[in-house]
Amino acid sequence: MVAMIDRRPTGTRFGPRIRALLRSVADGTRPRRATVVVVVVGVSLAAATLLVAVGEAPPLSIPNASPIYLVAIVAVAIGVGPTAAIVSAFGSFLLYDVLFISPRLTLTVHDPAEWLNLLLFLFVGVTIGRLTATETARAADATRRLRESQALFGISRTLATSSTIEAALPTILQLLLAETPMARIWLTRLSGGLEILVADTHPTSAPPVTPIQTILARTPGDEPARWVRAHVPTAPPPAGAPASGRESYRVRIEAEGKVIGSLGATRERSHGLPGREETRLLSLAADQLGLAYQRQRLVSEANAAEVARQSEALKSALLDSVSHDLRTPLASIRAAAGAVMDPAMAWSEEEVRAALRSIEGETERMDRLVRNLLDLSRIDGGALRPDFEVYDLAELLEPVIARLGPTLPAARLSVDLPADLPPVRVDAVYLDEAVTNLLDNAARHARGAPVRIGASASDPDHVRLLVEDGGPGVPPEDIAHLFERFYRVRQTGEGSRRGMGIGLSVVKGLVEAMGGAVRADASTLGGLAIELSLPAVPAPPLEVIGA
Repeated sequence: MVAMIDRRPTGTRFGPRIRALLRSVADGTRPRRATVVVVVVGVSLAAATLLVAVGEAPPLSIPNASPIYLVAIVAVAIGVGPTAAIVSAFGSFLLYDVLFISPRLTLTVHDPAEWLNLLLFLFVGVTIGRLTATETARAADATRRLRESQALFGISRTLATSSTIEAALPTILQLLLAETPMARIWLTRLSGGLEILVADTHPTSAPPVTPIQTILARTPGDEPARWVRAHVPTAPPPAGAPASGRESYRVRIEAEGKVIGSLGATRERSHGLPGREETRLLSLAADQLGLAYQRQRLVSEANAAEVARQSEALKSALLDSVSHDLRTPLASIRAAAGAVMDPAMAWSEEEVRAALRSIEGETERMDRLVRNLLDLSRIDGGALRPDFEVYDLAELLEPVIARLGPTLPAARLSVDLPADLPPVRVDAVYLDEAVTNLLDNAARHARGAPVRIGASASDPDHVRLLVEDGGPGVPPEDIAHLFERFYRVRQTGEGSRRGMGIGLSVVKGLVEAMGGAVRADASTLGGLAIELSLPAVPAPPLEVIGA
């Protein structure tokens, strides 16, 4: 069962308002407000009457001191409102007539001029009281609207400067709590048909759940929103629980016509329903939160679409590169194997060995390609789990250099590994893969220029391994992108074996998984230099044994 409560705009008919005010004093329905009005009006009229009596008595003997009552009317209009100012004007009229116009202590007036003065006084008093109260109300309304604008700006700024809506909610709820006479404010979100508490100004206890709630009902067009009392099925309160003196309110948060949550609040019943300014502030705050949640959803969808687009682009690049780089060695293997098996061709033993070496080289190239792809997928999935052990760096590099021997003679490889290098703490398999990719990359791009491997102890905790070549090098604007997946630097005369552009990204992933770092720079030989910083194991201090 729902009861409608319509907050209509205040009218301009003074008779019903005065009668309502007097009735509230008589029946006690609004004791606080009525008492304040009666006290202010009574004190103002009493003070004005005393001043009029002093002014018209000797030695001042002012002929007509009634304008003093206008000061009381203005004070009542400023302090209480237009209705009380009109009551004060009538009261001043009656008091001056009874107490100061002859015959006194009666409403009878013999002199018509005195009637004219009294009526003009009443008209002026009512007009001044009404105008003063109107201007005071306008000033108060402007102040309220200024506070409302500042509150809405604070909400917008908090939502705009916070990283997430959840991070902004505590500040927003505290701002609403300060601007409205609410005892508590919280926000809930709908998820799977259930309301989930997201933020609360009193997080130490659960929000109250009452069977009767006052819900803000929005209406289309220019019609003002109305507060509607509704019965909400809830669990009955525990037996013996004290009755709460607070009313529960709720404002729905909507986005694209769907309810996504609500602002809940409690308020002392003695405060009555929220006024227009409070209702408007709560309503606009709920609208801003609804728009913020809608923007957050749209951003998430846009990000998901961008991720899907980039994933599709990577898949296309991967398929393009794999199809090219696999087709080339397969064609070489097929041509060499077909030539060896052709009975029409007479092959010497040395020619057969050369063909088999070519097949073996292309097979190793395909094997490296597949390993790089597998390593890249493990890097993206965070599945790298290094098996750390302490090794001598020269011992780890020797098998790699020997294995790549057939591709390196033309590059004039030189190795400079000092004997006093500290041992390194790495995964031998990962380091083997990384150095293999570096040497293969250098041999492919050096084009017969020198390739140098050097190492040094950059600091007590790291060993610096440098692989550089004297090839054509890389433009400065491309160096920052060398470790990106599928990034290739196009060079003149590189031929069909252009590479997939994943070798250096695999090197970076493997080295960083071991706790190291990778960087690229121009080489002193004229080409490209790749530096690996590997974790070192400091040598234990020598123990001096006395004689």
